[in-house]
Amino acid sequence: MRKPNDITLKEGIGKMLKVYKLKGRFDETAVIAFWPELMGNAVANRTTQIYIAHNKLFIRVESSVIKNELLMVRTGIIQKINERAGTEVITDIIFL
Repeated sequence: MRKPNDITLKEGIGKMLKVYKLKGRFDETAVIAFWPELMGNAVANRTTQIYIAHNKLFIRVESSVIKNELLMVRTGIIQKINERAGTEVITDIIFL
């Protein structure tokens, strides 16, 4: 039985990340980790580099055809990423 001041492990970790100002970096790492799940294997297997700097997702894709397709749906990808993260982690995507 929970006492009034008890918090869940999830809440505790969330508070710790905020206190140590790690929440943003944690969210960025999560975005990179779920990129293959979000975009599928076809895109993930052709993504050679992915990183985040200043709320921008930088992606290097081997295939120019896939790169062009991703450019056309850039806004949708940003929305999906931010929905999945539960906060605005990405404001733009830059294709390298």
